[in-house]
Amino acid sequence: MKHLPMLARVLLGLIFAVLGVVGLFELGPQPEMSEEAGAFMGAIMDTGYLWPTIKVTEIVCGVLLILGLFVPLALVVLAPVVLNILLFHVFLAPEGVVIGIVAVVLGLYVAHQHRESFSAVLQRKA
Repeated sequence: MKHLPMLARVLLGLIFAVLGVVGLFELGPQPEMSEEAGAFMGAIMDTGYLWPTIKVTEIVCGVLLILGLFVPLALVVLAPVVLNILLFHVFLAPEGVVIGIVAVVLGLYVAHQHRESFSAVLQRKA
């Protein structure tokens, strides 16, 4: 049990580093999507900058998590990405909701392990 926090952190980092590289360089086949999900992903890709920005962010934060460097910062940066992954799968592509749930659970667990780092920003008065 004493290795569980490190295992969760590294697993979350691997998910983002690997899927970030796969998505950035289009190394895997594109999964079948509903019309709504495809339109959403198409809009993100059509901007020309948003998809690479998200993927590079995932890769950098994933590597930071794997190495155990700036873990609270990596978690804060990845939080909106994780939330959007979960919401995308809940509302547009339910067949992939498991990866969203896994990312949320791992992220919350790792954040809980670093809760002392977040205590100052969670105070009601500055």
